[in-house]
Amino acid sequence: MHAQNPYDKRYDLKRLTKHYLELQEHIVLNPAGEETIDFSSSSAVYALNKAILLTDFELADYHLPRGYLIPPIPGRLDYLLYIRDFLSEHFKSTNTNLRGLDIGTGANGIYCILGAQHFKWNMVGTESSAKAIDIARMNVRCNKKVLQDTVELRYQENNGFLFKNIIQPSEQFDFTICNPPFHNSKEEAIKGSIKKLENLGGVDKKEYSLNFEGQANELWCNGGETLFIKRLIKESVLFKDQVKLFSSLVAKKDSLFKIEKQLKKVKANYHIIPMVQGHKKGRYVLWWFD
Repeated sequence: MHAQNPYDKRYDLKRLTKHYLELQEHIVLNPAGEETIDFSSSSAVYALNKAILLTDFELADYHLPRGYLIPPIPGRLDYLLYIRDFLSEHFKSTNTNLRGLDIGTGANGIYCILGAQHFKWNMVGTESSAKAIDIARMNVRCNKKVLQDTVELRYQENNGFLFKNIIQPSEQFDFTICNPPFHNSKEEAIKGSIKKLENLGGVDKKEYSLNFEGQANELWCNGGETLFIKRLIKESVLFKDQVKLFSSLVAKKDSLFKIEKQLKKVKANYHIIPMVQGHKKGRYVLWWFD
């Protein structure tokens, strides 16, 4: 993890429970006798991340309906920390008054919340699912004291576009971020997620599949992450004068060849940052235009 990520060590569950008592129900002991949670349980993971938001990011409340992608705070924060560093090193940007755009913010709206609360940035989140954007807006409204002036959520009515209809002619952004749908299909997404959860200690496959419907836009699309990021790159050319730095998370190493090929095709400068969080490996791809 990034050296400044406060979650690079064990979670202080006692501290987190003080702010969200329901987390106590999910605390168990590992083989070494240490307190932890069952990371194969979506309810436990949701309780942990909600507790983090209430404790460390000053939220009054946070709700995410069952079936939607639960945002792991440490990994999401890592992405933003590396974006901040690159903007500072390459563009000499200061950490204050940055403006970011999250493509596909999802029902959780997590990057907007972290950007606004941890870095004090102004954030815009976009989403093509009307239901997901309503959920994200609800969380902003119930935290209006801390988010109403720093987070704006925009509905993308045409899911054939990513930046179009969102970035207005007179707007400027310091960066864009994206956590794209990784899988090609629902079946592939379910198979991959069940395998991951089995490695954590097992999961009820029937129950997991039945509670997967709400995550469609978040976890799979035609062509998976490769095609999605290629679309991002192609469309970014139209907004190269309005955005300093474009970026995306890339989960699969096999996706890189086609992504790099597309970046070279549009004559973009690019940089790839490797990411390792526990057993999970990935990378962030950043690109910009002269």
